[in-house]
Amino acid sequence: MNRRNFLKAGGIPLLAGLGGVSLLSGLESSLAADSGDYKALVCLFLSGGNDGHNTLIPTDAAYTDYSNARPILALPKDSLIRLDGNSAGHSFGLHPGLSPLATLYNKKRLAWIANAGLLIVPSTGEQVINRSVPIPPFLQSHSDATALQQGWDGDADVSGWAGRTLEQLPSGFSNRLRAVTMSNNRTFVLGRRSSVSFMSPNGARYWGRADLAQPQSYWSQSLNNMARSQFANQYEAEYARTFNESVSESTILTQVFLAAKPPAANFGSDELANKLSALASVLPVFKSMGYKRQIFLVEWGGFDTHYGQRGNDSRTQDAQLDIVGRAVAAFDQANIAAGMDLNVTTLMMSEFGRTLRPASGAGSDHAWGNNWFVMGGAVAGGQVIGQLSSYILGGVDDADPGRGGRMVPSTSTDQVGATVMQWLGLPSSQFNTVFPNLVNFPKKNLNFMLS
Repeated sequence: MNRRNFLKAGGIPLLAGLGGVSLLSGLESSLAADSGDYKALVCLFLSGGNDGHNTLIPTDAAYTDYSNARPILALPKDSLIRLDGNSAGHSFGLHPGLSPLATLYNKKRLAWIANAGLLIVPSTGEQVINRSVPIPPFLQSHSDATALQQGWDGDADVSGWAGRTLEQLPSGFSNRLRAVTMSNNRTFVLGRRSSVSFMSPNGARYWGRADLAQPQSYWSQSLNNMARSQFANQYEAEYARTFNESVSESTILTQVFLAAKPPAANFGSDELANKLSALASVLPVFKSMGYKRQIFLVEWGGFDTHYGQRGNDSRTQDAQLDIVGRAVAAFDQANIAAGMDLNVTTLMMSEFGRTLRPASGAGSDHAWGNNWFVMGGAVAGGQVIGQLSSYILGGVDDADPGRGGRMVPSTSTDQVGATVMQWLGLPSSQFNTVFPNLVNFPKKNLNFMLS
């Protein structure tokens, strides 16, 4: 069978892998090569701009400002899931859909990061309105804000801060499949000179009739032979190289998924649960293979809630946060059961927050600062990091001349990123290489990681 006809057989997934590795015929050399010093960062990116104002809510006097500013969106105070103690000058509660995360917070396994987002320099609402400080571009664009939040700086360098970090880590931390995305987006994990691997929840075992779990079969051997083809034509040679890389990574992932065990947690069956369940099952395998550092990007959600933000419909924020709460808690439970408690840290982000003032359709519009969380055994949990935005329309934090409640972040994405990446092993001497704007902030590390 010629190359063209083989590629037609079964619709081979040509994009099954996006990074370069050598073709393997078995699962590394051993599943117990060196399981020490493994660390993985999982970025859970809530696409569409999750409304942080209805995610982490003050329960003290600031609640009155919150409820007055958004009367048709505010969560009833008695519906909030209370967090233990006071932090960042307030007492807090969570959206009821995030009830499992309140348990993790109270167990000091999860911390919230208040009013975080894209900044070039520390800024106030008045400075932004008066244009006396530089601000990031394209703040109201989903695609651009997503890329910027993940590390693009608006010019020809399209890499992300996690990908740049991996390139700056000591050489002993390098391994195959270290920058991995589980979605079509890859900015976060893309380096300046390295590529990205794609991992689906189901792996990439079948390429048409080729079963990569049976490398000696006729179809698998035919696939591998084609992947090694050499061409003089530059276009054909690049195609062959990418094809080879895809087969190589699919082979590794097939073997990893075959060695994986079902995670010890009840994930459910929705899309986010399937992604996090698959990830929880393979992380112990990567660790046992002697891998050192990995970063995973998991994108999920439709949080662009301009209208109908509240309610039971599947597209509402209420319904989606319920899915997030259950899936994230199950992921943490599975990591603990697998002995990965100190090895895995999960960071939740979103491209921007929402306006404090409700939109005309009982939703909220694109804004700026947002509330995120970080979770895992290495997290100094049970606290809210940073400074909560005010809930005053037109107040000190509001950068909207129309008093819409587009709050300027008080904590920069770069500060959050540098803190997590130093835990991963990034030397502080390389902070400015990975985070060019960090030089403008006196506090580089927010100290929410324990080790």
